[in-house]
Amino acid sequence: MIEVAKRLHTVEEYYFSKKLREVNLMIANGKPVINLGIGSPDLQPPQKVVDAITESLLHPNAHKYQSYQGLPELRDAISRFYKEHYSVNLSSLTEVLPLMGSKEGIMHISMTYLNEGDEVLIPNPGYPTYQSVTKLVGAKGVLYELDETNNWLPDFKALEQLDLSKVKLMWVNYPHMPTGAKPTKHLFEELVAFGKKHNILIVNDNPYSFILNDNPKSILSVDGAKEVCLELNSLSKTFNMAGWRVGMVVGSSTHINNILKVKSNMDSGMFYGIQKGAIEALKCSKMWFATLNNVYQKRRNLVWQLAEALNCTYDKNASGLFVWAKLPAYLKSEEFIDIILKENHVFITPGTIFGNKGEGYIRFSLCASTEDLEEAIARVK
Repeated sequence: MIEVAKRLHTVEEYYFSKKLREVNLMIANGKPVINLGIGSPDLQPPQKVVDAITESLLHPNAHKYQSYQGLPELRDAISRFYKEHYSVNLSSLTEVLPLMGSKEGIMHISMTYLNEGDEVLIPNPGYPTYQSVTKLVGAKGVLYELDETNNWLPDFKALEQLDLSKVKLMWVNYPHMPTGAKPTKHLFEELVAFGKKHNILIVNDNPYSFILNDNPKSILSVDGAKEVCLELNSLSKTFNMAGWRVGMVVGSSTHINNILKVKSNMDSGMFYGIQKGAIEALKCSKMWFATLNNVYQKRRNLVWQLAEALNCTYDKNASGLFVWAKLPAYLKSEEFIDIILKENHVFITPGTIFGNKGEGYIRFSLCASTEDLEEAIARVK
């Protein structure tokens, strides 16, 4: 028997990979499960994106290997997008690197900057991939706790009490997933100052800034941020292109060049057609965002009703593709969602998959039709 690498013993299969097998088995056995667990947009991408991808298939170079750095037109489109929506100036030549989804960027950045034994500040609750990738590269995750009483923002006084001598990288994610907490300019200023003070690379994972949020922000808008910050972004949620895998990492030319050394050894470029589609997506007017959010607003109102029917509380000021809801006292997240799945055939994400600070919370996805949401409400009432 050939033994797996030791690093594999440090991580488990992704929660949704396992849980969806259970859900799909229930569906195969005739159970009408409504899936409110996954943030996979069910709405269609912009039609001009689909048209651009379709037309690109006839291009003589469509089937060939593509540049590791992406098409120049795509980098230009990303640069213009950041200027228009975040007031951030980026050189399309040196400060933009397209990715096959921002999730791969988490691995690329970790492989670029982390040695075995280095420490990484990881939010709790937070996206599970930060922790798993940290373990896979042999680094050590140091959880920093986020709390509802502080609007799920970092407690810098608590951070300063930690031994930061081995910390090399800090993951932040605002607007925050899973809680939907929005960033302030002051928060980003504090993060930049913290990174400079302790020589820590701050990486803001920013795929949700246009969903139910009127004021998108980038950490790179802070003066001097490029010295110690990178930002990941994605077209998955903003333009309903999750399965087509288009993202980006932006920052200083030094950081981007370092990441490219890893990325260029991991893939052979993004499919030409997807890049052409992404260019069109990034040109969308503000009417696209208004229309998208009109749908999500209606769905969120229904999810709020569903949360209330389950005796949960929630924050109406939160943004993003999910509703983070607090269970009644003494209820356990995973036990609760298993009961709802079994008895009502509604799948909801337990807060514990995002860390132990998620205990007592559940997360609803807005990626379901109004008909499904109304049916879910009827089932639990």
